[in-house]
Amino acid sequence: MFWRIVKGALFRQKGKMVLIAFTVALGASLATSMLNTMLGVGDKVNQELKTYGANINVLPKEASLLDDLYGMQEKEGQVQKYLKESELPNIKTIFWAYNIVDYTPYLNTWVSCNNDSKHTKMVGTWFNNHMDLPTGESVDTGMIRLKNWWEVQGEWLSENDSDSVMLGKIFADRNGFKVGDEIQLKSTNLDKKLKVKGIFSSGSDEDAFIYATLKTAQEFAGVTGVVNKVEVSALTTPDNDLARKAAKNPLSLTIKEWEVWYCTAYVSAICYQITEVMTDSVAKPIRQVAESEGDILNKTTLLMVLITVLTLIGSGFGISNLITASVMERSNEIGLQKAIGASNGRIISIILVEIILTAIFGTVIGYGVGLLLTQIIGLTVFGSAIAPTAMVVPIVAILIILVTILGSIPAIRYLLNLNPTEVLHGR
Repeated sequence: MFWRIVKGALFRQKGKMVLIAFTVALGASLATSMLNTMLGVGDKVNQELKTYGANINVLPKEASLLDDLYGMQEKEGQVQKYLKESELPNIKTIFWAYNIVDYTPYLNTWVSCNNDSKHTKMVGTWFNNHMDLPTGESVDTGMIRLKNWWEVQGEWLSENDSDSVMLGKIFADRNGFKVGDEIQLKSTNLDKKLKVKGIFSSGSDEDAFIYATLKTAQEFAGVTGVVNKVEVSALTTPDNDLARKAAKNPLSLTIKEWEVWYCTAYVSAICYQITEVMTDSVAKPIRQVAESEGDILNKTTLLMVLITVLTLIGSGFGISNLITASVMERSNEIGLQKAIGASNGRIISIILVEIILTAIFGTVIGYGVGLLLTQIIGLTVFGSAIAPTAMVVPIVAILIILVTILGSIPAIRYLLNLNPTEVLHGR
């Protein structure tokens, strides 16, 4: 009898039930798309931000200490500190190796150009370096990926261009150089003629420098197997209180805090792990970049949450109005049930079962539409699909059930106050 009453009510009020299902589907679809986007947007936003450069600097310990104490900048003739070039592949072997998007080393030296008495900084680096890692994997990384916003006239260097350089636009314009010219570069260790393969514009002080392969810069500096610093671009999780505490002093963490911090992609955790695999090194987050990433991610997440909450509130009001209207239309039927002895609890359970079955139908449709909206957002905003997250399914289901039950409260209150005598006598 119970299910016969439920079935009869669903079919007699098809119009109302379709509207309720539509309202639920609308809320479920927007909640699904926003939650999937929110959970998948972190890596997408991080990937977008990575196009604007590194967020971690790795320096020799002594050079880092001097910089912290005195704010010293590298000058010509200054004794330089080095990191081991042979340890650079180790960066891709840390716990968060897959979060290391790109990285490249730098070696700075000073050269004179065409017998000019004024010296210019030469920066040696990787442009597109291929490495075979101890793990058996291989990776390609370097300046071409890390500085892909540079405007380059001509071509980027390759690792085999030992006889070519790239000039910063300021340096090239000041000296009247263009792509294809040959210039004579000289240091205390080497005097060599090199070809200008490209002229770049970075929008920073680098436009006054000369860029060469790491091997070429090492020859001019008279060193082998060393670099001055490494820039790392890593996907990170926004800092919280635990991350800030660890950044000040990792040893102050409890064992449980340590495990959580070390196994979360905080920028401080990645920095710490890099120092574990690089001898006498200090890895520092570039705060302007790292904090901006965290702020953008937090604000994006907050926006998604607000849209989800407001959508569910709107759906809740719509469901509430529709259910109340449905109950009021059935007041004679409900009054009759009460008159022949049906309890309030039984009548309420019939109403809730009807609404929940309708909500389940609407949620299934809404979830499918939400997945489609998620992909539209991913392809439109980020240029790639966003993978659905399994945990969204129970979250959406719980939220919709809560909204449906809360939306039923006004109808239940009306039902409880309904007097069968008044209803049956037409009052």
